[in-house]
Amino acid sequence: MSRSAHPAGPRHADVLPEGHYSAPADDLNALDEKVWSRTVTRDADGALTVGGITVARLAEEFGTPAYFLDESDFRARCRAWADAFGPDADVFYAGKAFLSRAVVRWLTEEGLNLDVCSGGELTTALDAGMPAERIAFHGNNKTVAEIERAVTAGVGRIVLDSFQEIVRVAHIAQRHGVRQRVQIRVTVGVEAHTHEFIATAHEDQKFGIALADGQAAEAVRRALSLDGLDLIGVHSHIGSQIFDMAGFEVSARRVVQLLAEIRDEHGVELPEIDLGGGLGIAYTSDDDPREPHEIAKALSDIVTRECEAAKLRTPRISVEPGRAIVGPTAFTLYEVGTIKPLAGLRTYVSVDGGMSDNIRTALYDAEYSVALVSRTSDAEPMLVRVVGKHCESGDIVVKDAFLPADLAPGDLIAVPATGAYCRSMASNYNHALRPPVVAVRDGEARVIVRRETEEDLLRLDVG
Repeated sequence: MSRSAHPAGPRHADVLPEGHYSAPADDLNALDEKVWSRTVTRDADGALTVGGITVARLAEEFGTPAYFLDESDFRARCRAWADAFGPDADVFYAGKAFLSRAVVRWLTEEGLNLDVCSGGELTTALDAGMPAERIAFHGNNKTVAEIERAVTAGVGRIVLDSFQEIVRVAHIAQRHGVRQRVQIRVTVGVEAHTHEFIATAHEDQKFGIALADGQAAEAVRRALSLDGLDLIGVHSHIGSQIFDMAGFEVSARRVVQLLAEIRDEHGVELPEIDLGGGLGIAYTSDDDPREPHEIAKALSDIVTRECEAAKLRTPRISVEPGRAIVGPTAFTLYEVGTIKPLAGLRTYVSVDGGMSDNIRTALYDAEYSVALVSRTSDAEPMLVRVVGKHCESGDIVVKDAFLPADLAPGDLIAVPATGAYCRSMASNYNHALRPPVVAVRDGEARVIVRRETEEDLLRLDVG
């Protein structure tokens, strides 16, 4: 079917169904710089380019679906966070957002630290050369084997998440004749303005030790009493995809209050405080994230003010941006397969990926932008839902957006801001093959995580 012959879906002038979508942009060919990485642009022919390479060339060489990561942008964001907080604070990249050996090397070169939350992430970090003392190990249920590996490798800190873990880490550290540097993760009772599945500081959830009922204070007593532990501070993380700094202010106030109580009871001023990560990024034009220097100043001012009020020395601050660094640096490239107009509703655009490469829409009701990137179009906008090829009605990539009405099979479309959690949470549902991650920089592209093959699937199936 020719592009001009495609039966169009509802135009923006029609009565539209209720849903989560913005009005169509005046120019569907325009790129909102908030949601795309910094080297993305359109060439003279209207095709999207990243790092100086067109998506047509990338699709031909690497196939679709695929994640394309703007290495220059990633490195620039690392430097921006490091510069914003300066030498008197620590920035730990949250590896759960996306981790590979190439990313670990970039982090090491750009001066960032790394937090990991599994044995696999720790293995990747160490294998790629991240100094163990620059690694923090998180997790609500670290296995004995994982703790053993972390302690013997000499990780810079282990974040303790339960009373059982306090004893477990102390025992392993003492057996190896070391004092393991640790922080205690406290649950401060803050309701972050985010999806309930990624809010982590309210009391009814699995992470941390609650401030309520004196549990955190008791955890501190136990940690200070054990020879295998060197308690260096407390840790708080209130959630993810957060734009409002008010939650961090409440969290900092409560954590500093705990530090004051520790000083008064034990005569010890703990030297560090970790305020976690969770700062939001722009997935759509409606999102308005803060810049790293704004975040750094706000958090520093909050902690300094609260410590002065409590007559405490200001501790060294740590933060853990993950999504805020890698999220905006990548987009997912798809090829349009089928187009199905539903009169009076919307047009369903099916692509060659779906929930196996981006589960966040189904899991968190996440919102994304989407653009036609293989060409430009002067056609009227139509309301679309971008869906995948999996056998689930919830297999939705972008719930509601506007694309040109002459969209046709074979066109390339891209979803920006997919650097965080998409590849990390990718699956083999329906025996789909997980896409590659391709780093693009200065006119060159290279695979940093290869595409899975059918041989990979069969190799694991021992039958």
